[in-house]
Amino acid sequence: MDEILQQELIKQQKNSLYRCRKIIDAPSSSSNSSVYIKTKKKNLLSFCSNDYLGLAHHPAIAEQLKQGVNKYGVGSGAAHLVSGHSRAHHELEETLAEYTGRDRALLFSTGYMANLGIANALMGKADVIYQDKLNHASLIDAALLSNTLSASQLKRYPHNQIESLSTLLEKNSTSSNRNLVMSDAVFSMDGDIAKVSQLASLCQQTNAWLMLDDAHGFGVLGKNGAGVAEEYALDQKALPVYMATLGKAMGVFGAFVAGSDALIETLIQKARPYIYTTAMPPALAHALVMSIKISREESWRREKLKQHIVQFRYGAEQLGLNLMNSTTPIQPIMVGSNETALKISQALEEKGILVTAIRPPTVPKNTARLRITFSAEHSEKDIVKLLSALDDTKSLWQDR
Repeated sequence: MDEILQQELIKQQKNSLYRCRKIIDAPSSSSNSSVYIKTKKKNLLSFCSNDYLGLAHHPAIAEQLKQGVNKYGVGSGAAHLVSGHSRAHHELEETLAEYTGRDRALLFSTGYMANLGIANALMGKADVIYQDKLNHASLIDAALLSNTLSASQLKRYPHNQIESLSTLLEKNSTSSNRNLVMSDAVFSMDGDIAKVSQLASLCQQTNAWLMLDDAHGFGVLGKNGAGVAEEYALDQKALPVYMATLGKAMGVFGAFVAGSDALIETLIQKARPYIYTTAMPPALAHALVMSIKISREESWRREKLKQHIVQFRYGAEQLGLNLMNSTTPIQPIMVGSNETALKISQALEEKGILVTAIRPPTVPKNTARLRITFSAEHSEKDIVKLLSALDDTKSLWQDR
């Protein structure tokens, strides 16, 4: 077995697709900002975290977590439907429902599990799931591992091509089957936003259900940070299934689904990743209530992100870099070659900048890129430093 596996690993290395974990010791002691991290070799200025609002190291949230541990202990001890559903979990669900303008919300341990649970609970063997071709892996797996158990019942349409989706819905809709459109709200590797208003309108016209994964929009989009639903004024009827994660902009851990009472009850009764998993530690749920409070009250964090995006895009365009079309804190630069993307990432790290090279299968072949992400914790000087480092690597970009 080992010999076969080793050969496969060598092939990964030859194709510049081998992945290595980087051990992060702690935020750098040389800075109060969480965007500076410490590794065994050096201190690095990071531009590859999803901590968009800079809440992962917020002292008030850390204190709330400590209080939660003192009150509830470290673990939940059981699944939600056994004895693991604490008052902290319930209060967080109520807070999330109110924040997103939905009847109810249901906690999951991860966004991956939430997506699996949605497809598992809502869809049967005669039903059809429709997905954008650039959807996150968790959405694709959710469809393939749902009760359909057939790839023929997963229909994928070209990225953001609403007309193609409309054609698919016309061909596959019958009175006897359910149709569920599942899409990222903000595409995690491209940074662009789905055509959510058009998706909502089309689904209502065709009697399909719309589900949006707002992992990278929740906390970032909307006046109060309530995500894509708030940004585009999509109520519960227009967007019946709303999912978002709590380990990115909210800075902690977990995920949730929000929607009608009937939806949430169905998930409680049928979603296997919810039923058969130990509940998240209640102390984390307790801390997340504080995260949401800060997100709502400190809108300057979202404003600062917008300023960073404008500053970076202007500077990158001046350098002639191949920016992708994004207005979110996810700002990818297209490279193409896996090997070149790795070389540029390594060169940036030597200059004290941490930017990850994203390669297949995370993105399509020949579209390797540098995925740059911003946090409210970044300063204008940090972005100047990033642009300067990118400028210094220009010779490597010629190898594309």
